[in-house]
Amino acid sequence: MSAFYFDTSALAKRYLTEPGSAWVTDITNPDNGHAITVALLTRVEAAAAIAARQRAGTITLVERDAIIALLLHHFATEYLVISLSDAIVERAVQLTQQHRLRGYDAVQLAVALDANTTAVAIDLSPLTFVAADEVLLVAAHKEGLNTTNPNLYP
Repeated sequence: MSAFYFDTSALAKRYLTEPGSAWVTDITNPDNGHAITVALLTRVEAAAAIAARQRAGTITLVERDAIIALLLHHFATEYLVISLSDAIVERAVQLTQQHRLRGYDAVQLAVALDANTTAVAIDLSPLTFVAADEVLLVAAHKEGLNTTNPNLYP
C-alpha cells in the first residue's frame, strides 16, 4: 500500500476527463489499497471545477449533479480528509514567503506536509504529493515531499 496526497488539480481528474485521468482513477480505486489524503478545502475547489465545466457546456447539468454526488460520496467514504488548523494556516503563510505559491496552493502544500509528518511519525510510508501544477510540485519537492504529476501518465 502506498500513501498519496492529492491536491485539487490532480483529484479533479478522477471526476473530469483530462490527461492523466486514467492514472488517477487507478491510483484512487479502493481495490488497489492506496491511502488517499486530501484537504477538506479540496471538496470545494473540485466542486467549483466541476461546476465550471458545466457552465462551459462540456458536461450537462445532470452529469454535473451526478459527478458532485460521487465526489461527496468519496469524501465521506474513501479519503482521509484533513481539516484546516491554525498551525496549517500559519505554515501556509510561511510557504507563500518561501515559494511562488498562490494562497490555496500554499494551503494544499501545508496540509500535505502536516499529513506527511504524521504518517512518518507513526511509521507509515511517506506520502507522494500529486498535483498537475508544476510550480506547486517544485515547491513540494523543495519541502522534501515525493512528488508526481498525473499529466505524465496520459
